[in-house]
Amino acid sequence: MLEVLKEWDRELFIFLNSLGIEQYDGFWLFVTQIKSWIPLFAFLVFLIFYYCRGKQGFIVFGFLLLTFSVTLFVTDFTKELVGRLRPNNVEAFAELIRALQKPTTFSFFSGHASSSFSITTFVVLVLRKHTKWIYFVYLWPLIFIMSRIYVGVHYPSDLFVGALVGTTFAVVFYRFYSHLTAYLFRRTVTDMEKGSEN
Repeated sequence: MLEVLKEWDRELFIFLNSLGIEQYDGFWLFVTQIKSWIPLFAFLVFLIFYYCRGKQGFIVFGFLLLTFSVTLFVTDFTKELVGRLRPNNVEAFAELIRALQKPTTFSFFSGHASSSFSITTFVVLVLRKHTKWIYFVYLWPLIFIMSRIYVGVHYPSDLFVGALVGTTFAVVFYRFYSHLTAYLFRRTVTDMEKGSEN
């Protein structure tokens, strides 16, 4: 069964990668680079501090960094543990795919997918009560992971699992954040009540 799934994964990758059109290569090479999204990262940080004033903003930002760091660590550890070759490094695919990039690191699972979905999901969970437009941020990780197939460096399963892992870590750390802020709020109220009694 596992081999059947792997074969489907390979066939789906080859099909999707073959849909690439040379005149659009420049666009996909641009969007697949992390540095191309720095303005978006800056905008998300701005939104955090705009909607979460004072100490809360720093707590949210700290949890965002923690979510990203843990996700990236688990991603890199898993890549080394599984040791799956990227499709661009598989000799059998040399004549079948368009590989616009040729990284030599392992493939499973995608760091682009896990990190982008962890950041996006955490920010959405924190800010969804402040602005409904925040859900549009999901366009970023979707375009980001699509580019990884286009440039020939990831299988669909790498991206699916990466997105799932990133989303899961975001939800877990958001719950930690929620419990912490609830505790701090209760303590603040208690301190205020004690102060008024004195």
